[in-house]
Formats: sequence, C-alpha cells, structure tokens
Amino acid sequence: MAVLKDITLAEVIWVDPERMSGIPCFAGTRVPVQALLDHLEGGSTLDDFLEGFPSVKREQAVAFLELAKDQIVRCVSS
Repeated sequence: MAVLKDITLAEVIWVDPERMSGIPCFAGTRVPVQALLDHLEGGSTLDDFLEGFPSVKREQAVAFLELAKDQIVRCVSS
C-alpha cells in the first residue's frame, strides 16, 4: 500500500491537552500511537492491532510507521 509522499505527522497524529491528557493519538481517535508500538513490540501484527482498534484506519497506522521509520533513518544517517 502506497503512502502519500507529502503526508505530515500532523495529519496522522493529534495532541490536545483536553483529549487523553495530551497523549499523542491517531488523528480523529482516542487511540494512543503508543498502543500500536506496544502491540508490535508484543508480537502482534498490524492486522491484530487494527482489529482491536477499529477507529484507526490502516492508512493512518502505515503512515505513522513510515514517518517513524523515515525519522529514525534520518537520525542515524546524520
């Protein structure tokens, strides 16, 4: 699945002190992005995560992972 090249972090994640105490969540949801990382770290698949959190769109989760990957690659390449 292709992710839009120009997608920004702000389109994938929202942080609002009035929502979930300011914890970064997938945009339009109350699902913390940390939940995805925890699921993957625990051995769950992306499909398992999406089944448990149906308000998160596959495109959002993939875009978050792509943005995170790009940021890490930039950090270690500098």
